[in-house]
Amino acid sequence: MPAFRSSPVFSRRALLRTAAAAGAGLAISRTTACAGPTGAAQPGTIQLGLNRSLVSLDNKLNQFDAAVTVQRAVRQALTRIGPDMKPQLVLADRFEQTAPTAWTVRLRDGVRYSDGSPVTVADVATALRMYGEVNGSFVVGLFPELPTVEPIDERTFVLRTEHPVPVLDLLMANILISPAATNRPAELDSGVGSGPYVVTAANSGTGEYELTANRDYWGPAPRIKRVRVKFVPEESSRVVALRSGELDVIDSITPDSADQLQGLPGVRLDRVPGTRINQLFFNFRKPPGHPLADARVRRALSYAIDGTALVRDVLSGSVRQAEGVASLALSGAVRTGEYTFDPQRCRQELAALGVRDLELTIIWESGEFPADSSVMEAVVEMLRAVGVRARLQQFEPGGDILQWRQGRGGDWDVLGNGYPGPTGEVTTALQGMYGGTPHKELTRDTYQGYVFPEIAAELTALAAEPDAERRAQRLAAVQHAIWQTWPSLWAFVPDVVLARRERVRDLRLQSNNSYDLATTRLEG
Repeated sequence: MPAFRSSPVFSRRALLRTAAAAGAGLAISRTTACAGPTGAAQPGTIQLGLNRSLVSLDNKLNQFDAAVTVQRAVRQALTRIGPDMKPQLVLADRFEQTAPTAWTVRLRDGVRYSDGSPVTVADVATALRMYGEVNGSFVVGLFPELPTVEPIDERTFVLRTEHPVPVLDLLMANILISPAATNRPAELDSGVGSGPYVVTAANSGTGEYELTANRDYWGPAPRIKRVRVKFVPEESSRVVALRSGELDVIDSITPDSADQLQGLPGVRLDRVPGTRINQLFFNFRKPPGHPLADARVRRALSYAIDGTALVRDVLSGSVRQAEGVASLALSGAVRTGEYTFDPQRCRQELAALGVRDLELTIIWESGEFPADSSVMEAVVEMLRAVGVRARLQQFEPGGDILQWRQGRGGDWDVLGNGYPGPTGEVTTALQGMYGGTPHKELTRDTYQGYVFPEIAAELTALAAEPDAERRAQRLAAVQHAIWQTWPSLWAFVPDVVLARRERVRDLRLQSNNSYDLATTRLEG
């Protein structure tokens, strides 16, 4: 029996069910205390309770998975990722690769923003430039290179790259288009977009928004008239609010909450395999000579983590321990190894490497993944068992963790983080996490300082490989090479779990933890 089993982590977990029932009144009062609209279900209005604060309806920097649902209801891209994780046309009615390094695109006729102005080719060009100029963009990290826009006529243009990018139609689903005149290299405060909803109230400080159906929307009219979005940080409050009808949908719920809600009258659970990988990722900005700059030390530390126990006892079997450097649900992902629990080997290898009295700082943002605090507390106990001290530093949603992740806010050693599979295929996820270069690091546009030029070069070269069989071989080889750098202390792939009131219908949950608000409907 691992030593950590008797820690407060597990007594805390065991109390969740009791607290949810006995403390219902307290939980409701906490939910009500959050500023914004509350109350029972209203006809024509859906109320969403997010586990992380939606600080912007733009996605240049802020794109945690569930935010995509709301952001794309207001702003749209040329394409979108469909339920089968294949590209679908949105603002474009043509998106065709017409040369190895060129895609010909045509905007839909008559597409307009909510302020009545037309969507133009210049808007697309400006959007790409603004994403490229903002520092620390999650989206830009997905691209091996950003395309340039060559206008042909008022609606038609060519997206051109220096090297072939065969999944550009998938990648462009992440570039949300805004009017060029008001776009800038930062997350936008305004809500002007071409989507099926317009913003009628917004408070980025509390993470609360009200969206109303766009009466002049160019596409099919949305089936729900009004959307209210609330940030409710405490999961017990979200669960009670869902049970009482105060909320209609809550996302990213823990196994404990799923157990509480399973089979309740009027409540339904949706579950699909996830494309997201959650990691305890090392800080690769450590100077030479620091223990964590040595891959052998990173590997040795991984032996301290009992992943099987975390999956079974903390995460209740709702996740799978990672066997690769990305989710195996992504097309092209391969198994590269496994995390092995061997505390004796951990101690022996650290001693042989001369590592003594090691102290680690582990940081994460609340709500990064279900049961995050319990996972972190258990990891501290596991590290303590091998003589490694660990200190936890938790950031509130909307706080300054981005500065820390970029190496600008403070020093840390391990980051609790999640990385989605926004295109459904592995090369873009690998590019985003492991495609860092010295040039990108100058602006902190790398994934926690992960810079291995030979790996980045191979990821870029893969895009230009014309032979499918050879490309698959090279893709597998680079994933094995990444694994050998030991980027994570531990990693796992969760299922996507969402809870909703029964009156919410046609909610088609996707593997990237999003759904289309415009096609969701309400009954009663």
